[in-house]
Amino acid sequence: MRHACILAGWLCATRALAAPIDVIEEPDRAPGRTFTATTTIDAPPERLCRVVQDYASYGAFMPNTRSAVPVGAGPGYVLVDMTLDLPLGQVKQYRLRLEPASSADSCRLAWQLVPRADLQPGQTIADTTGYWEFSALADGDGSLVRYRVYADPGPVPFGFGWIVEMMSKRSLPKAVAAVRERALGLR
Repeated sequence: MRHACILAGWLCATRALAAPIDVIEEPDRAPGRTFTATTTIDAPPERLCRVVQDYASYGAFMPNTRSAVPVGAGPGYVLVDMTLDLPLGQVKQYRLRLEPASSADSCRLAWQLVPRADLQPGQTIADTTGYWEFSALADGDGSLVRYRVYADPGPVPFGFGWIVEMMSKRSLPKAVAAVRERALGLR
């Protein structure tokens, strides 16, 4: 981790500086878009996994998330109903199948959209898949973080393409920063 040393008299204090969050857009996978954010976080993978697997708390810290309600489970997965508050009063609902996996020095939470017959196309999104992946750094001082999201919001009214950009490329760093802040608060 990066540290800043501040000299005050004979004392030297250090504080961890947040690593930058890099976001790249992956080649087209029409009709949606795929982005991956990477960074490091000064927390072990298991702590980061606890944060992203605390689905019921998403509304308290994840950007644009009104709620995330676990509604079912099976071997190796949890079904979670998501509700997002978007710009211009838009609300989107959808169900995810979340599949956690872990090893001694890493963990991963993958997801995919599960269609809901009770939602009309305007109430939901067309598709999403992705994952959170946390791997211990070689020096044991934190984790490498990868957050990958494919999202297809479905039909977007003319002139509202900026919402797709905002909810994908610009929202990824905010989600990573929220997980970082939550994990560092759990020390």
